[in-house]
Amino acid sequence: MIEQAEKRDIRQLSLEQLTEYFVQIGDKAFRAKQVYEWLWKKSAKDFDQMTNISLSTREKLKSEFTINHIAVDQMQRSGDGTIKNAVKLYDGMIVESVLIPTEKRITACISSQVGCSLDCNFCATARLKRMRNLNADEIYDQVVAIKDQSEQFFNRPLTNIVFMGMGEPLLNYANVLESIEKITKPDGLGMSPKRITLSTVGIPKMIKKLADDEVKFNLAVSLHSAINDTRSAVMPINEKSPLEELGDALKYWYYKTKSKVTYEYVVWRGINDKEKDVDALVKFCKIIPSKVNLIEYNPIDDGEFQQASEDALNLYVSKLEAAGIVAKVRRSRGKDIDAACGQLANKS
Repeated sequence: MIEQAEKRDIRQLSLEQLTEYFVQIGDKAFRAKQVYEWLWKKSAKDFDQMTNISLSTREKLKSEFTINHIAVDQMQRSGDGTIKNAVKLYDGMIVESVLIPTEKRITACISSQVGCSLDCNFCATARLKRMRNLNADEIYDQVVAIKDQSEQFFNRPLTNIVFMGMGEPLLNYANVLESIEKITKPDGLGMSPKRITLSTVGIPKMIKKLADDEVKFNLAVSLHSAINDTRSAVMPINEKSPLEELGDALKYWYYKTKSKVTYEYVVWRGINDKEKDVDALVKFCKIIPSKVNLIEYNPIDDGEFQQASEDALNLYVSKLEAAGIVAKVRRSRGKDIDAACGQLANKS
């Protein structure tokens, strides 16, 4: 008995490949553009939704292709309005995404990998083994799901996207950039790249590649210390890519893009809450134009990482502002459903 070949995911095909397919089966070349629009602009999950495609052509597509869209397996709502999704992928694996509502915006926080290969000691996701990269369509689907939830539950459009969920986006470079293309292009979701922020632990060679590729979205770096020994203790990646290399990469980024960087920075009690830590950050921030988000820590256990005092946060704010650097304290949202920064660990 001959085993039936597994159907291809049609969203793995480019517009050019789709055009070639339709020409080969004797259909009109423009059919490819119609199908492509259904897939990426209208976010079709099923071939039967493609109502301007003939039934016979839809049946042909169904016989040869599939659409491996994600499914929101479980949704949790926080008391502050935050929504956390446990997202089931086509192979049964789970990632998490978060809708964060505020008065002026609704932000989608999305994942780029199943698990994470980095070992940041303060992050729950880092305790998960990295299983695989997400495909571009799986990243895109998370945005569509949150866009739909934004309209359903808040009657407002999705305004911003941050790659701050599970995984390191720059270790899934090609798929992340392809997903952003699908999200921003007119034949996709048509969102402005300036409303997208990619957050990284800071991989110098990949930051330089972003600059060379002339990306238009925003860059954020999880810094957490501007002292090498301290940063290496909480973020082992710093041992391979110390602050000097990161600083050089950021200079290159700014030289090529003229776009300032945002530093994400958690202040912990007894770790980076001294005046020397603040002074080091002020110095690092002067490498290129930048701003700082001081993020409230969300404990993942009763271990060494504990939120610093308000006095420590105020010291950071006052010294940064005195140096002409914009600094904001970001209070956590969704803590009651483990949806806050650093808490995504598939505990839904």
